[in-house]
Amino acid sequence: MDLMLAGAGAMGSVVIGLFFLRFWRTSGDRFFVYFALSFLIEGAHRIYASLTPGMSEDSPFHFLLRLLSYCLILWAIACKNWPRKKAVE
Repeated sequence: MDLMLAGAGAMGSVVIGLFFLRFWRTSGDRFFVYFALSFLIEGAHRIYASLTPGMSEDSPFHFLLRLLSYCLILWAIACKNWPRKKAVE
């Protein structure tokens, strides 16, 4: 049952990442790339964690992957809200 739930979580993360990639292709906004990378990293982490039964989720590797994923989301939000420099014409 645990593997099925981990697979559903991984599938959800990867699908959300692919949606954000599609939004990036239509808009060209880097915000969507950061979110897509974050969710794709999260999905890959869930797949990796479920396929390696010997590793504990308390290891630093798991925390660092999650930290990277969450930092990408924070970076996307920060970049979106920073004022942009106007081009000199």
